[in-house]
Formats: sequence, structure tokens, C-alpha cells
Amino acid sequence: MSRYRPPRPRSSPYITPTGYARLQTELTYLWKEKRPEITAKVSEAAALGDRSENAEYIYGKRALREIDGRIQFLSKRLDELSVVTKTPKNTDQGYFGAWVTIEDDEGLRHTYRIVGADELDIDPAYISIDAPLARALIGKRVGDEISMDQPLQIGPPRILDPHATRITFRYVITDIQYGK
Repeated sequence: MSRYRPPRPRSSPYITPTGYARLQTELTYLWKEKRPEITAKVSEAAALGDRSENAEYIYGKRALREIDGRIQFLSKRLDELSVVTKTPKNTDQGYFGAWVTIEDDEGLRHTYRIVGADELDIDPAYISIDAPLARALIGKRVGDEISMDQPLQIGPPRILDPHATRITFRYVITDIQYGK
């Protein structure tokens, strides 16, 4: 069995100013604080002698490789990103950076913010601009209905047909805000 992993699909190069600052902070922390700390520990472990059975040395080198990989990724990614600072002219439509509230068939409301793929872990209400739901919300207005087909395994079943392989979710947009 091979260790090959296909490359990650290209994500949109857009990011909010908050997300960009967060990635820059992480890069600075890794480069200025974490890497020198681990490097010092590896140097101390290397001075102890036999490196082949020195767990501190082996795990320290592994940690350095992981940190270097993350630093390389962040450096490259920050160069590719476009920070979106402007609010769109038409604020009654959903675009990047918007907080969109949708209501499902059962009357449950969900609020999501459309952000870049690099800032999803900031808040559970954030969805990537590359996600199917976000793509369905782009350009829509309050009162518009969206529907999405998904395989039956995803989400709670809403139909009782045992032969169905796909399910359709329908939502109505109830609110769109910028700068919440």
C-alpha cells in the first residue's frame, strides 16, 4: 500500500482580515518562538550521545519537521491569499463575509458566515466559500429559497422512502448582514 496522498483541491484565495491576522500570528509564533524552543531541546538531546536510541532527539526532530512543514505552508498560503476588506455594494445579497440566516422546513434557524477555507476553525458558524451551502447562498436575497441534494448518509433522514439514495434539503433565507 502506497503512502501517496493526492494534493488538496485548490481552495478560494479569499480571507477576512481577522483570518489573515490569525494566520500571520501563527506563522510568527512558529518561526520566532516554537521552532527555536524545539531546536534548543534537540540540541540538548543530541549532546547526550547516541542518537539512535535517544527518544527526545528523535521526537524533537519529528516535531521540527512538522513545524517546518507548517511554516512552509503558511508562508506560501499567505502570499496567495486576497484579503477582502470591502463590503459589497449590494448588501441585501449574500456574498463573501456575510452572515446569512436560513430557515429549514421544520422552522429551525441556522446562521452562518461565508468565509475563506483557511478560517473555518475559528467559529463553528463559519462555512467555507467553497462549501456547497455557501455556493448556494452566494448572490441570493432574503426570501429566496435554496435546495440542496445530498447523499442519504449525510444528515438526519427526512424522508421515509427506503429506496431513496439522495435527500433534498430546502432552506429559506431569512436575514443577511455584514459586519455583525
